[in-house]
Amino acid sequence: MTSTLQAMPVGAPPQPLTTRLAGRALGGLARVAPDSAARAGFELWRRPLRRGPVRQHEQVVHRAARVSSLPWRGRRVALYEWGDGARPVLLVHGWRSRASRFASIIDRLVAHGFSAVSYDALGHGATRGGAGTILDHEAIIRAVVDRSEPFEGVVAHSLGAPIAFHALRHGLAARRVVAINGVGDFGYLVDAFCAALGLGAEVNVRLRRTIEQRLFDGAPDIWDRFSVGDGPADELLVVQDRLDDVVHPSQADLIVAAHGARSQRLDTIGLGHSALLSDPHVLDAVVDFLAAGARP
Repeated sequence: MTSTLQAMPVGAPPQPLTTRLAGRALGGLARVAPDSAARAGFELWRRPLRRGPVRQHEQVVHRAARVSSLPWRGRRVALYEWGDGARPVLLVHGWRSRASRFASIIDRLVAHGFSAVSYDALGHGATRGGAGTILDHEAIIRAVVDRSEPFEGVVAHSLGAPIAFHALRHGLAARRVVAINGVGDFGYLVDAFCAALGLGAEVNVRLRRTIEQRLFDGAPDIWDRFSVGDGPADELLVVQDRLDDVVHPSQADLIVAAHGARSQRLDTIGLGHSALLSDPHVLDAVVDFLAAGARP
């Protein structure tokens, strides 16, 4: 099933000055020392650089959460729960984001008898330290699973989608999954980064090798292993804005193709990358989809 919602079109915002300056510096370095450019690019690629605050419209829901923490390698991962604990739905946020970005979805889930569980990823929100890898997310989600009833569903946004798909292949069980403006190809994270900074194919290849060596013990298969692969979800709703300037809509095509007949798709036009998380029509579609597969 495919449907489309339309909103007022919005143009892609200009690149921030810091991004343009970083691109010029790395581009110049790449011409004379591509290995050095890849190493410098890696340090920029792996760091969120800024910690997103709780926004004004998220405050009420954020303060209503039951807040606890999970220990992880000497750090405390901020964990949030809403509702009475029954029919829980796991929410997985993206890069430079935090659990409170799901405030509108949380509000709607609780109103329909679900509970919501989310966490601030390493280096994000209230969780301190540097950013972790998708393997850190896997371990954190496994610890969340151990504390909760079986999940009715998973809602993932942006980079949260490959994180959720990987967790679903390694111990996370859920009846239904929603991917909102999600990344389907793990390598896209490098491709989009290099494209944004104007870096060429040579730096792209060298950056990929650096990521393999520095974060994943040199494993060359991570680009397939952490992509959507054969589609781990039993039933999937893919929500994608066609004007998303952060995650290209072709990523949604990959996710749908991987799940085939198990997937439904909802396209919007003009909501961009993050406004989908609070759009009333999208919220209705997400809750209706999760409720259709809920346990009696």
